[in-house]
Amino acid sequence: MAHAYTPGLKVTEQATVRKMRRLPILGEVLVAEGKEVTPEMVVARAQLPGNPHTVNVANSLSVEPEDVPHFMVRKVGDKVGKGEVIATYRAFFGLMKNNVTSPVEGVIENISAVTGQVVVREPAIPVQVDAYIKGKITQVMPREGVIVETRGAFIQGIFGVGGERQGRLKMLAKNPDNILDEKDITPEGKDQIVIGGSLVTGRAIKKAMEYGVKGIVAGGIIDKDLVEILGYDIGVAITGHEDIPLTIVITEGFGKIRMAEKTFHLLKELSGQTASINGATQIRAGVMRPEIIVAGYVPKTVAAETKISEGLIPGTPIRIIREPFFGELAEVVDLPPELQTIETEAHVRILKARLTDGREVTIPRANVEILEE
Repeated sequence: MAHAYTPGLKVTEQATVRKMRRLPILGEVLVAEGKEVTPEMVVARAQLPGNPHTVNVANSLSVEPEDVPHFMVRKVGDKVGKGEVIATYRAFFGLMKNNVTSPVEGVIENISAVTGQVVVREPAIPVQVDAYIKGKITQVMPREGVIVETRGAFIQGIFGVGGERQGRLKMLAKNPDNILDEKDITPEGKDQIVIGGSLVTGRAIKKAMEYGVKGIVAGGIIDKDLVEILGYDIGVAITGHEDIPLTIVITEGFGKIRMAEKTFHLLKELSGQTASINGATQIRAGVMRPEIIVAGYVPKTVAAETKISEGLIPGTPIRIIREPFFGELAEVVDLPPELQTIETEAHVRILKARLTDGREVTIPRANVEILEE
């Protein structure tokens, strides 16, 4: 029988991680296959064309379009500064003079004798892509980018904001229930990725920004605190490009939710290690999860690499990802084979699960994700 389930979040002390580092446009790859790289090392670069600006010289000088090239004082390919004269019209032995200036600094890209317009393009914008993680280049895509591979600890969160950053992990919570508040954030947290328990408060995030903390990892966050920090509601957009000075990775969900024991103990074990984190999240098509990667980490007891189970069976640890039990951890108790009618009147496969507080609940199988053991 086919299994219906949502793949779970990875939380493992040993995983092979591959990251594609690709330029937005064709450019130049700076490293060769087999090269050992560090997170900050630039592996590819390109020049993104600047914005074009159209200047209607014919209208400004009151001349015919075909006459515009005659009145130009700058040619195609010339660099010009903002406010610099690019065309001049003189009449009555120079007594009447009319100038057209460039609206921006840039390069004259085109002079049209058909439209009478001149295109000035702003300077190219340099784009660089770094390795993000410490590892080895296993594949080079000419003019596009590379694939970096490493082996180490890998932890996925359920939601995050903020882009790619690196820092030293610092466990601040004593247990998975602890709340990370402003009193826990000190100047010593500068350039670190601090770890809390069940919740990070809005006050703690603001103080962390003030002290130069690189990232925050916690079990939960209050949605109104997040809106206050960002200045807008996230909605269903892809996160990771927020204009904030740190990255936040939430491992369990919204509200105060005890961090999963496995996640907490692994993060505690990793405290003091340098990590790469990314808050980018997408929960619709093409699922993307926020992540914490500690490249090169070797656990005290080396176990086989974690693999997700083949499907739901009684005893499988799960996380519920829809209301009314969103974020709750549970264990599968039973998997009735017949379809059941739920509140929406849809006919779906369901499962019976036991929550951590002992309650047994019935939920659609599509509303859970498997947790790796």
